[in-house]
Amino acid sequence: MIRVSALTCYPVKSCRGIDLESAEVSERGLRHDREWMVVDAEGRFLSQRTRPELARVRVALASDRLLLSAPGMDELAVHLAPAGSADRTVTIWRDTVIAESAGGDAARWFSYLLGTRCELVRMPAGSPRRPDPDRSRPDDRVGFADAFPFLLLSEASLAELNRRLERPVPMDRFRPNIVVAGCAPHAEDSWRTLRIGPVLFRVAKPCARCVITTTDQETGARGPEPLRTLATYRTVDGQVLFGQNLLHEGRGTIRVGDPCEVSSHSEPAYP
Repeated sequence: MIRVSALTCYPVKSCRGIDLESAEVSERGLRHDREWMVVDAEGRFLSQRTRPELARVRVALASDRLLLSAPGMDELAVHLAPAGSADRTVTIWRDTVIAESAGGDAARWFSYLLGTRCELVRMPAGSPRRPDPDRSRPDDRVGFADAFPFLLLSEASLAELNRRLERPVPMDRFRPNIVVAGCAPHAEDSWRTLRIGPVLFRVAKPCARCVITTTDQETGARGPEPLRTLATYRTVDGQVLFGQNLLHEGRGTIRVGDPCEVSSHSEPAYP
């Protein structure tokens, strides 16, 4: 039986994730997932693509605070609901979003960490940001994730990749929200709809992988792997595909150990 083996929330885009035993699925995905984002002085999003040192920022959730820490930095506490108004215009890829600032302390903390003027912002409740309109419905929503509210990857797919690598890499290189066990390598390529607990998921598209996969999530150091090896057997139309982006219907709590019930399949377009 296919089951959920791990759940991870990434409250701040491109910073470290939080492993969970259970997670609430809300309008935009896992509760608090990619709810915050670091932007530059012009309001453009920053990520590990250009700022790999963000991988070293650890994140924790307290009752009413987001707690951030990094080597050589004092801990930063940010209110989960900042008191300021949502009047900051920011951009993520081609989307322009109204956000609220996490405040001056957070801006100074990240500016010092990254060595450039920047700011931490939060996506307020009710934000109308929509996933890729070619692959979503009008009422689908997403936070500051690149394009879709969920990323799913199987343990078996990672094991198959690691079998080909000289040095295995951990799952955190791929930053999935949902990890499943009990299926064959890349079985998720053919899934189209699946249910976990009370939530129905629709597979939107395969995930095209980028340089973030080559970033050690503990140190921020980079190398050519695993992207170089993935490219030898997971390239389609010039993109390296690994894992599946999901959209969701309904709300509720999903848990590690929940069955993952696949209800429809199609033929995957892979070599």
